[in-house]
Amino acid sequence: MSKRMTNVLVPLISVFLGLLVGAIIMIVSGYNPINGYTALFNGIFGEVYSIGETVRQMIPYILAGLAVAFAYRTGLFNIGVEGQLIVGWLAAVWVGISFDDLPKMIHLPLAILAAAVAGALWAAVPGILKARFRVHEVIVSIMMNYIALHVTNYIIYNIITENADKTPKVAASASLRSPFIEGMTDYSRLHWGIIVALIGAFLMWFILEKTTVGYELRSVGFNQHASQYAGMNVNKNIVLSMVISGAFAGLAGAMEGLGTFEYAAIKGGFTGTGFDGIAVALLGGNAAIGVILAAALFGGLKIGALNMPFEAGVPNELVDIVIALIIFFVASSYFIRWILERKSSKGAK
Repeated sequence: MSKRMTNVLVPLISVFLGLLVGAIIMIVSGYNPINGYTALFNGIFGEVYSIGETVRQMIPYILAGLAVAFAYRTGLFNIGVEGQLIVGWLAAVWVGISFDDLPKMIHLPLAILAAAVAGALWAAVPGILKARFRVHEVIVSIMMNYIALHVTNYIIYNIITENADKTPKVAASASLRSPFIEGMTDYSRLHWGIIVALIGAFLMWFILEKTTVGYELRSVGFNQHASQYAGMNVNKNIVLSMVISGAFAGLAGAMEGLGTFEYAAIKGGFTGTGFDGIAVALLGGNAAIGVILAAALFGGLKIGALNMPFEAGVPNELVDIVIALIIFFVASSYFIRWILERKSSKGAK
């Protein structure tokens, strides 16, 4: 069996095993898994509104997954995507409410760009510390998640507003919402951000696979010493990788701030989207097309789960268990690969 075929089968088998074990848990808990999964399916595809919400949920998942996947493909583990998403969210909204006299063709791109820059600058800190002082990026980036949460809350409460819990809505000229899309999807919150997310996936593929910069980034991630011997600037590439990863995360925040919610609010805790991006990247094999497909699965599970208590009486927390099981089986991919390789070798005989 080819390596490419194995890479395709492992996530598919992981999803199947996650759903299977989830069904067993439903049975043990006294619920009917057929009714539960039927309700889940109907919650995703049963109405045009549900489809719109599923695609809308995919948008930040795609970009957060790209942020994690890009860093991983270059030898880094960016666990600070959540913090970079939060600062990108605030930056986009801040621009969205501050320049309401600009035309849409300038205002909207400016707000999106501000989010990408904010996320990139936030990610540059662990990148610089990794490059200059060899401080592990996992430690720094996860600590910066907390800094991002509390700093953005302070800015919203004390600087952008006068002791308010959330900002005003962004100007119409900075909104990703579209009456046309809302009308087509029965007034779901789907917005033009899906185009941004798909362009982001294309850019990740193009940068890593079709450019000299991408070749250097992957080379440094694979072997820093060999890359340095070949004349590559290892430190510069480490920082650049984190900056690009952070830009993707900042864009994920912009999609929430300019599309789904159209404002920024004080948060009592993390959104979870940045951490879900780790699971999306893992299930997607850290490839652009894989991230899109994994985001579709996770987005569908999250939205479809909302229908399970109403239609089947199954708690939607069971979907979180299914997602966790899928991640567990993906993380256990070595065992799945071993089984596939053994079956392949026996078949060859």
